[in-house]
Amino acid sequence: MPFANLKVPADTLTPESKKALQDAVTDAFADVYGERARATTLVILEEVADGGWSLGGTILNEQVLGRS
Repeated sequence: MPFANLKVPADTLTPESKKALQDAVTDAFADVYGERARATTLVILEEVADGGWSLGGTILNEQVLGRS
């Protein structure tokens, strides 16, 4: 079973864009593995709360990411 766990900043995607992203990942797996993989492809989209990221020891919050 193909599996993708995507992490995105919280509250940055609409329900429609979440579905579009999940569909695109499913399509990518099906393109590589064939249509037989579509039915068993699992895509988990996790929203990470503000300040829940860091890069090189720097907390990536809304201010650093330019969202505030």
